[in-house]
Amino acid sequence: MPPSLSEPTITVGNVALSFHRAAAAVTRRVLEAHGHRVNSVEAQHEQLFRLQEEGDIDVLVSAWLPSSHDTYLSRYRDRVRVLTPHYQPYCVWAVPPYVPEEEVREVADLLRPEVAGRMTKAVDGINPGAGISRFSARMVDEYGLDRAGYTFTPGTESGFVSRVERGVAAREWFVVPLWRPQYLNRLYGLRPLEEPKGLLGSVDDASPVIRLDALDRLHPGAVARLDSLDLGNDGVEEIDALINVDGLTPLRAADRYLAKHGHCLAL
Repeated sequence: MPPSLSEPTITVGNVALSFHRAAAAVTRRVLEAHGHRVNSVEAQHEQLFRLQEEGDIDVLVSAWLPSSHDTYLSRYRDRVRVLTPHYQPYCVWAVPPYVPEEEVREVADLLRPEVAGRMTKAVDGINPGAGISRFSARMVDEYGLDRAGYTFTPGTESGFVSRVERGVAAREWFVVPLWRPQYLNRLYGLRPLEEPKGLLGSVDDASPVIRLDALDRLHPGAVARLDSLDLGNDGVEEIDALINVDGLTPLRAADRYLAKHGHCLAL
């Protein structure tokens, strides 16, 4: 028997980036399948966690733990339940596939004179609160890339995407701070560089975070389904590509993905 729309309204928050919208859309469909109405909130990284800390967000999708987001969640972790991860993201620096691997295999190769002479020195990223942006600023310093003229500048998601698109179209040699899951990986075949110093963090667990005071308002079946949902990096990238390449809304992209892969939303 389908659930009636009698369960309380739940506020779901996600970082204002397309792949976070992808995961949040699936979360919304799970909650709706259990009778909840859903309010959606988007914000930049640090602001999003502050909103949940202050009680304005019931379910946050998703916290990347421990490397990227623990610095934000640790302030109020005793007031939330962290669910089983939906995927396992990680950060990289990457180059386009036409940059020869024998010339640029690891981050330190960016300093080789024959590489530095061809590589664009401006390294562009997303907003400064993202883990990849914090890590990348440190990379420039720790590898001495600044002494070779490299700079890192955070920016917007749209500016970041446009920069990759322009660079690939011009067959430019450039390096981009990236992560999985992100649709640009599958669209352009970007190749990650080895980073032996470990400055880009570990492989994280991307987990929904639920305020303890919201658990009583959540249908138990919704919590159980969210706690068992496994999208994987490939799944999030697939939804992200449906949004950004095929032009679907996040909810329509989630619906297509869930129908294709036979995911059951209700428990």
